[in-house]
Amino acid sequence: MAIELQILGSNSAAFAHNRHHTSQLLRVQDKYFLIDCGEGTQLLIKKYKIKLSRINEILISHLHGDHYYGLMGLISTLHLYGRQSDLFIYGPPGLREIITLQLKYSQTRLSYDIKFKEWTPEVPEVIYEDSKLTITTIPLEHRIPCSGFLFQEKTKKRGINKNKLPQKLTPVQATMLRNGEDLYTESGDLYIKNSEVTFPPKEPYSYAYCSDTKLIPALVDRLKDVDLVYHESTFMDDMKERAESTYHTTAKQAAQLAKDANVKRLLLGHFSTRYKDLNPLLAEARTVFKESYLAEEGKKFVINH
Repeated sequence: MAIELQILGSNSAAFAHNRHHTSQLLRVQDKYFLIDCGEGTQLLIKKYKIKLSRINEILISHLHGDHYYGLMGLISTLHLYGRQSDLFIYGPPGLREIITLQLKYSQTRLSYDIKFKEWTPEVPEVIYEDSKLTITTIPLEHRIPCSGFLFQEKTKKRGINKNKLPQKLTPVQATMLRNGEDLYTESGDLYIKNSEVTFPPKEPYSYAYCSDTKLIPALVDRLKDVDLVYHESTFMDDMKERAESTYHTTAKQAAQLAKDANVKRLLLGHFSTRYKDLNPLLAEARTVFKESYLAEEGKKFVINH
């Protein structure tokens, strides 16, 4: 199961240098997850020819405007398009109240239902789970409650080498083999040894989204061996004191965190408007961690072992 991430917006605070507020789209097979929804997100969705109807889950990291001011407009557009299916929104305490209040005073009765799931600040918790995927919150340290999200594919089943199987294998026996079990005869004798007829399962994929936060060394354990990590990198390291005072991170700090956590690839984002050219941030990060990349508008990143 491949995972594809598309960057919609990458800037912090304000639109500048053709960079928009933070927003990303993560596709896991037929599931589409919108991560943060800054102002202009629905315009970027249209620009990159993403079908709005395919987005059923929206995750909001915190209640600073550059991460959710596009949400109400998106909700309204879905209503105007006649959406009928439920929309699931995962966010911090207060988001439900904000959306409900706006709907109340605009006297809007949506054509669909919104199902809210408020995550608990400062506590990691599973907020989404299906047969193949879990999403766990990553507590971050910002000026207001803020959370990242860890997407983890569930452990896959073993592959079966059909060339080594007997012809009359039942579906139940095939399932047992895929689950790693040996097969025995009714008398208790070993019939098929699992390791001789199956392949080890492929490594499950993982993606971590770390929104606005100051450097948290403790994240090393939470991000250990993750395939792809997005971590805010608002400033360069000569602005380290500024990053600290505003609860943000530098590109170099994010790179060191990625190196310590042994992640496969790092995406830098949430860029300050002071930087028109982002290459110096990338160069700084790569002095520490070579597999660093810029999370720029429209770019796609695929996780596929």
